[in-house]
Amino acid sequence: MVPNGAVERVTLANGVTMPCLGLGVWQASDREVERVIPQAVEIGYRLIDTATLYENEAGVGRGIRAAAVPREELFITTKVWNRDQGYERTLAAFEASRKRLGLEYIDLYLIHWAVPDRYPETWRALETLYRDGAVRAVGVSNFVVSHLERILQESELVPMVNQIERHPYHAQTPVVAFCQAHGIQVEAWAPLMRGGPLLSDPAIATIAARHGKTPAQVVLRWHLQHHVIPIPKTVRPERLRENLDVFDFTLSAEEMAALDRLDREQQSFPYDPVAVRFG
Repeated sequence: MVPNGAVERVTLANGVTMPCLGLGVWQASDREVERVIPQAVEIGYRLIDTATLYENEAGVGRGIRAAAVPREELFITTKVWNRDQGYERTLAAFEASRKRLGLEYIDLYLIHWAVPDRYPETWRALETLYRDGAVRAVGVSNFVVSHLERILQESELVPMVNQIERHPYHAQTPVVAFCQAHGIQVEAWAPLMRGGPLLSDPAIATIAARHGKTPAQVVLRWHLQHHVIPIPKTVRPERLRENLDVFDFTLSAEEMAALDRLDREQQSFPYDPVAVRFG
């Protein structure tokens, strides 16, 4: 299913390697993630994505400790939530996350949303954490081009990752192009549109039938061939295996173009990344 038993990796701008496909755990309970993470690791997952908002960092930590691989093989991401933004508050929030996870270091720490007039100060805190060695990589989430431009203009460190909602119905091509032009790795949350109408699209079904794959596998392959890291969420063992079984086929240029043409700027749920509130 997966070469050498684990997902292949991409190299971030600072030289740290990150798995090219991972497991998201949004809306999964502490008990669920504690159960599913060892299963996921056993079949090849190495990237686990959580956040303070998800309220399951403690369960993720227990799942990591129960997994049958050394800690250094895993890549753990968490995020600072909106109400905790600001320099000192972010540093405190990071320590709280690290304690809940029970980890000495975090592989990737992200600003969850670009809270107006707070995110540059929050980014300074992430730079401090990175320079102190508490995190191996730092990045952002849900940042649009204007947010990224401000970080690049005002900061010394370029974000290594931007995690955004992305799928064929909401491709966010301008953001992806900007990130890739500046060495920022794009990561996709809701890469399957949270199981919405995307997976019933006739164009995707046709391509899936041609390859003997499921629509979900075709969409995940589309992400990978665009050099985007998808982190689909599931707690079902059969879906864990299905989502990982995407490394034995390739979409043609024509198939990629057909999927690209599905973009209709349709989000999995409505939000405005520019008008973020505290919460």
